[in-house]
Amino acid sequence: MKARTLLAGFAAAVAFAGPAAAADAICYNCPPEWADWGTMLKAIKADLKLEVPHDNKNSGQTLSTLIADKANPVADIAYFGVTFGIKAGEAGVIAPYTPKYFNEIPAGLKAPDGSWFTIHYGTIGFFVNVDALRGVPVPKAWKDLLKPEYAGLVGYLDPTSAAVGYAAATAANLALGGTTSDWGPGIKYFKDLKKNRPIVPLQTSYARVLSGEIPIMFDYDFNTLRAKYKDKCNCVFVIPQEGTIVLPYVMSLVKNGPHPENAKKVLDYLMSDKGQAIWANAYLRPIRASAMPPDVAAKFPPAEEYKRAKVIDYAKMEAGQNAFRDLYQKEVR
Repeated sequence: MKARTLLAGFAAAVAFAGPAAAADAICYNCPPEWADWGTMLKAIKADLKLEVPHDNKNSGQTLSTLIADKANPVADIAYFGVTFGIKAGEAGVIAPYTPKYFNEIPAGLKAPDGSWFTIHYGTIGFFVNVDALRGVPVPKAWKDLLKPEYAGLVGYLDPTSAAVGYAAATAANLALGGTTSDWGPGIKYFKDLKKNRPIVPLQTSYARVLSGEIPIMFDYDFNTLRAKYKDKCNCVFVIPQEGTIVLPYVMSLVKNGPHPENAKKVLDYLMSDKGQAIWANAYLRPIRASAMPPDVAAKFPPAEEYKRAKVIDYAKMEAGQNAFRDLYQKEVR
C-alpha cells in the first residue's frame, strides 16, 4: 500500500506540473468538494488576486508527495488532518510560519513554531442519505452497522491513507474500549464490518453519498450539513451513541516551496475574519470561535449530542498511526 500511495502521489504531482507553472500558489489537498475549498479558492482569487488551483489528494497522498518532492517542491502550502500535519513536521517537509491571529489558536492545536496550525475542525459520525436507505432505519451506534440489514450500505475512506479514514478508525476504537496504543477493539470492529461488504474509497466521496451510491459514510458533521442545507439532500448526521472524536484540520507552509510570499498571504487569509467565516458557512467549526455566526451554529445537531464528541491527545493519536496501519493491512485488508 505504501508503494502504491507514493506512486499515486508522484503521478498526481506529474499531472499537476502543467497548471502549476501558471499558478500563483499551489495548495496540496484542497479539493473543491471537501470542506467547500471550492468557495475558498474563488474568494482567494477575488480578494488576493491569486490563482490557487484545486487539488484532489488526500492527507496521506499529500505527505507522500511532499516527501518524494522534498528536493524540488511543487507545492507552496498543504492541508492535512492533524496527525498528518504532525508527521509532515517530523519528515522535515514543512516550514515555520505564524499567520495572523496565530495567538488565538489554543495550545495543542498548533506547533509552537507555526509549522502546522489548525484552521477549522469537525466531528466524526455518520453522514446518512436517508432516502438511499430505502426503509432501513437510520443507525444510531457503531455496532448498529454490523447488523445484516446494513450490508452494502456503509462506506469509509481508506484509514491507512485518508485523514478522515484514520479519524473514524480512532473514533470507533476509542468508543468501543480501545486506546491509541491498543487497537484491538477497532481492528475487531473493522473485521466484523468487512462481512457487510463496506465500500472503501481512497478519496473524498461526498458526491457518492449525495447520489445514494454510499448511503452511510463515516464522515464529518460539516459535510452532512452542507449536503442537507446547500444540496437539499434528505441527510442526517449521527453522533454514535458509544461516542466519537473531534478532529482538527491544519495548514502548513511547504519548506522551500516556489511561491513563499504568495503562500503566506493565502495562509493569512485563511485565518482572517472573512476566511474563517467561509469555513463557518461551510458548517466547519472555525478555530476562531468568534467567526461562527449564531444562525449557522443553530443548524448543527443539539449541543447535548456533541457531549459525546471528545477532544483527544492528537500527538498520541499520531504516534499510534503506524501501528494501526500495520494491523489494518495485515488483519482487515
